[in-house]
Amino acid sequence: MRKTLNILRNSLRLTLQELRVNKLRTALSLTGVAFGIFCIIGVLATVNSLEENIQREVKSLGSNTIYIDKWDYSGGPDKPMWKYRARPVMEYKEVDLIRERSQLTDHVTYLMQTMTNISHGNDVITNALMYGINESQMNIQPVDFAVGRFISTSEFNNGNPVCLLGYVNAENLFGTAERALGQSIEVKGKRVTVIGVIKKEGKNFIGWDYDNSIMLPYQFARQLFDVKMTNPIIIVKGKEQINVSALMDELKGIMRQIRKLSPTQEDNFSLNSVEAFSKAISQSFVTINVVGSIIGGISLIVGMFGIANIMFVTVKERTSVIGLKKAVGARKTTILFEFLTEAAMLCLMGGFFGLIFVYILTLILSGPLNFPVYVSIPMLMVTVVICLVVGILAGIIPASQAAKMDPVTAIRSK
Repeated sequence: MRKTLNILRNSLRLTLQELRVNKLRTALSLTGVAFGIFCIIGVLATVNSLEENIQREVKSLGSNTIYIDKWDYSGGPDKPMWKYRARPVMEYKEVDLIRERSQLTDHVTYLMQTMTNISHGNDVITNALMYGINESQMNIQPVDFAVGRFISTSEFNNGNPVCLLGYVNAENLFGTAERALGQSIEVKGKRVTVIGVIKKEGKNFIGWDYDNSIMLPYQFARQLFDVKMTNPIIIVKGKEQINVSALMDELKGIMRQIRKLSPTQEDNFSLNSVEAFSKAISQSFVTINVVGSIIGGISLIVGMFGIANIMFVTVKERTSVIGLKKAVGARKTTILFEFLTEAAMLCLMGGFFGLIFVYILTLILSGPLNFPVYVSIPMLMVTVVICLVVGILAGIIPASQAAKMDPVTAIRSK
């Protein structure tokens, strides 16, 4: 063990000496390794962080949830757009029919969604997201409140002029969320009382933009907006442990019954599964990771040749020293291990600089661009393994040459 530690200590000393003596040559060789590690780990960290952020927001759409709409969110089959556009919109009465006929459904809700202007005094917000909801919405996509409460059952049933306001909208109209509570705002010429402000969630890539929203009870919202122009959807949450495929099969049969479609008629609705959407996202990111890894791998190969070049030169410069070591009893394996360790050390140093570049990238993306990026412990372990493998591959041939040298010939070469 002590002998191995001595070899490692000597290899590190010789590596640092090589850096001091041949700064430019070593720096150019390490650049290839650093850039390769930056490409691989930088791409993996950025893509994995992006995927995790998107998947988290996809999950906010509701687990084990089906969106019934006239549009197919995945793009659907090769069908003309006018066919989707010509489909009938979802109707509120279909919610009760689904609830009555389904054995696998836990909650069903109806959602209107459109853009509208809201105002308070002289302050106006244009293109706020309006959601017309019913009571089951909270069971499928629960929200947290900064202040206030959710809409009550009686307020839903009576269509009272009350609303839930997004955090950013509350700040823009009243300065703070607390000041918005109990205040009146104007929507489509009607005065509406703010009974709750939704907790701030920040920017998102997909899903619900609650910060810039206003939620109204469906029975009230339908008085202000033409339901057919709001592209309403039905959201169904399945019971616990229910297979999504089974839920979709059941819903397909129920919807065909409700709309009285004959066996020869095609569906005039689409069933969009959150789970399927999540899987499609994961598959698309696999391709991105592979492409990034290939680019990084090419850079690493360039860096490996640079390290190999350094090791060949190092072996040649230390030929006489190698001869002396072998003359006093150093084994071939000792010489081999020493040079392989030195090559690995060089690659680890290149990997370290590559990680510094990745860290700078995370600061840029997480700071001004407001995109949280992280480097996980497994990625750091992958970096170490990659550097060790590249170092061994780069140093194996020059190290073998050094180990096979004849001591007498090596000493005379000086």
